[in-house]
Amino acid sequence: MNALEVKNLTKIYPKFTLDNVCFNVAVGHITGLIGRNGAGKSTTLKGILGLISTDGEVRVFDKAMATEEQVVKQMIGYVGGGFRYYPTKTLEAVGKVVSTFYSDWDENRYRQYLKDFALDPTKKVHELSEGMKVKFSIALAMSHNARLLIMDEPTSGLDPLSREEFCDIILSLVREEGVTVLFSTHITSDLERIADDIVYIADGKILIDEPLNDVLAKYSIAHFADIEQARAAHAIGVKPVKDGYEGLIPKGAEPIGATVTQATLDHIMIHFESAKKEGIVC
Repeated sequence: MNALEVKNLTKIYPKFTLDNVCFNVAVGHITGLIGRNGAGKSTTLKGILGLISTDGEVRVFDKAMATEEQVVKQMIGYVGGGFRYYPTKTLEAVGKVVSTFYSDWDENRYRQYLKDFALDPTKKVHELSEGMKVKFSIALAMSHNARLLIMDEPTSGLDPLSREEFCDIILSLVREEGVTVLFSTHITSDLERIADDIVYIADGKILIDEPLNDVLAKYSIAHFADIEQARAAHAIGVKPVKDGYEGLIPKGAEPIGATVTQATLDHIMIHFESAKKEGIVC
């Protein structure tokens, strides 16, 4: 069963088009949405959440957003980067405000999250660190028994330790509470640690929609002494590096004599984008 189904999601702006975006998020999975700035990640999430008008279809646990919006939104928790609302209010006061929007708000659950995340309910929002603001956002998002957690750049601006704590929290929510997660990020190392699936969007179109392990198993990074060697090997998205050139090579097609290492998600994104600049379709 899918927690989220996105079919032909389309939004046309004067200078950008979200073009028939389709993907699913399986129940209990963590799916990472990746792509460069302006690729369409936030537009996709806003379209899913009904924050902008779009064509296409969004279904959450088999309920259509178009016809059952209020029911669907009760099942979704949303987290952005940090928390920038009600800066002078206490966490307790913010919880009271947010609780009015949800019929399934669980005050005991909210207070337990505050305790688990070491958040003082008497503190004001502006007194929180960026990492604490993200934890607070998660507490708010999950205190109405949300089954699908959608996050837009939640770890942006966080230090490595705070990002590690964030990843631990998300894994705990999935494993212990059965939550399903979709989140966009530029920090692909976080995804390599916790994600099950990857959706890669570029110029408003989906280029990759596969399990993370399958994506990483497809490519190596090959290092070349000069650009002629790289081109002769048909490397994808050849780029200059400190000691020569490098490009993506499909696994099993690595050239003899080349220095080859495992490609990361960063490598795959960077070299796909480089190939697109050269007019090469990956």
